[in-house]
Amino acid sequence: MNIVKKILLPMLLCLSFSIYPQVFDIPYKTDAPNRTLLLPAENAKAVVLLFPGGGGMLRLKDDGKTNNTHTFVRSKNEWAKYGISAVLVDTPYDLLSGDRNIRRISDHQQRVENMVQFYKDKLNLPIWLFGHSMGTVSASEFVNQEKEHQQLLAGIILAGTFKAVTIKKDVELPLLIIHHEEDSCISTPVSRSKNIFENRPTNQISKLVLLHGGTSSGDVCGALSHHGFEGIEGEFVKTAAEFISLY
Repeated sequence: MNIVKKILLPMLLCLSFSIYPQVFDIPYKTDAPNRTLLLPAENAKAVVLLFPGGGGMLRLKDDGKTNNTHTFVRSKNEWAKYGISAVLVDTPYDLLSGDRNIRRISDHQQRVENMVQFYKDKLNLPIWLFGHSMGTVSASEFVNQEKEHQQLLAGIILAGTFKAVTIKKDVELPLLIIHHEEDSCISTPVSRSKNIFENRPTNQISKLVLLHGGTSSGDVCGALSHHGFEGIEGEFVKTAAEFISLY
């Protein structure tokens, strides 16, 4: 009996540890890796990779903590309520440095593929990409540029869509678009989200949800504005999680 206990205890400890947040650095050639924070849900049915806007730099520490106030950070613990594991995606370099479309270049897109493949292999769950603001460029370009990328994913979500974002008509993945109806950031007009939705082929699964309420302070393009879904984080995640759960 004592031998059985000695064997089972480490196994149980290992299983329980797996439900706690973990930091994983995803390698990229000989360059700096992408740091990610996995927030696992018990009996998860899907995993969502979260790409924040702006320069994309969360500066995640070894323990997974960050001083960044992005909506994905503020709402990171909401996903587990819906049986969905979430991954906060960091970047080793500022994605706004130089060309604002740096998220479209092959270096960044290869990094996205590496992260998708890492979590697909590790968790063996359907993978969703969720981009907010400039993060919608990372997500949309991943499915626009390579047909093979679509085969790695279960779906895509855009929120506070950046004004230059498009989704090609041959992208057949389920698509959810979320926007705050009072978003007054000049770079993320509500009209962009509406335009993408209205131009989707009728045979494709797509949905547009306009949220309202919450509070707004500071920069209208900042994390604590309507653009950043301040004060309605729970509804923000619920909207996305319920869509994911359908597929």
